[in-house]
Amino acid sequence: MKLYYVYILKCADKSFYTGMTNDLERRLTQHKSGNNKYSFVAKHLPIELVWYLQCTSPKEAIAIEKQIKGWTRK
Repeated sequence: MKLYYVYILKCADKSFYTGMTNDLERRLTQHKSGNNKYSFVAKHLPIELVWYLQCTSPKEAIAIEKQIKGWTRK
C-alpha cells in the first residue's frame, strides 16, 4: 500500500509551510537543501517538521492539505 503524507514545517521566521508528498524523508531533504531558490521554504530556512499525517490515498491527503491551508495562522 502506498502512503501519502500531509506535513507542516515551521520556518526560521516562525512562518509555516504545509505540503503533501508520497515520500516524506525525500521531500524534507529537498526542502532543507534550498536548491530551488524561488521556493517559499528556501527563502525561510532553516526549517523544522512540526506535524505530519499518513494517508492511504492521494485524494485524502490533498483534501487535508487544502483544509489546513484554509486555516488562519492562529
